[in-house]
Amino acid sequence: MKQIKQVQVLMLIVMFFFKISNSFAQPFASEIAAYKKQDSVSFPPPNAILFAGSSSFRLWKDVASYFPGHTIINRGFGGSSLPDVIRYEQDILFPYKPKQVVIYCGENDIAASDTVTAEMVLNRFKQLFTDIRNQLPGVPVMYVSIKPSPSRWAMRDRMMKTNKLIRKYLKRKKHTVFIDVWTKMLEPNGDPQQNLFIEDKLHMNAKGYAIWAKLIEPKLIR
Repeated sequence: MKQIKQVQVLMLIVMFFFKISNSFAQPFASEIAAYKKQDSVSFPPPNAILFAGSSSFRLWKDVASYFPGHTIINRGFGGSSLPDVIRYEQDILFPYKPKQVVIYCGENDIAASDTVTAEMVLNRFKQLFTDIRNQLPGVPVMYVSIKPSPSRWAMRDRMMKTNKLIRKYLKRKKHTVFIDVWTKMLEPNGDPQQNLFIEDKLHMNAKGYAIWAKLIEPKLIR
């Protein structure tokens, strides 16, 4: 009996460390699990417009109110980078069968390391775009450019180059739109408009989102 209890305790310890290691191996797993649980209770309708990407979408809690007449699914999560979106594409992109996919991602890729180049981010985006085209053929894709976050202004050269490369790439693809929010969020002297951001100078306030909505809305599929 004592040996059996020892085995049971050992198994519990192994399971505990497996869960811990798995959580480290899969960043943002808890957020994705929460979305899947939400879907199991009330699955979003097909033919909606899917917003996918990082926290600039995740924190846009009232995004649907900016686009009346459209059904919006918001699946932004964490401080995700493009590899994270690719990792979870089977969970929070493809199951919804959206009529349009709107992406904001790439800023965190640049911010993650000085060694991440614009070309690397472009290649990551190409991977995501190809996956979307394979799984959702013909579905229009909109890419919202990297924004000029004041807290990351030192990275502006790589961010501007990334925007340029992705814009050039999408010009050669059918049913795509590139939304340039970078330019619209700058002061006349070329610096970021500080009043569009909350205290962290990274995430936006309602004024910032209003600029995004004005640019995005005309390009949404009816």
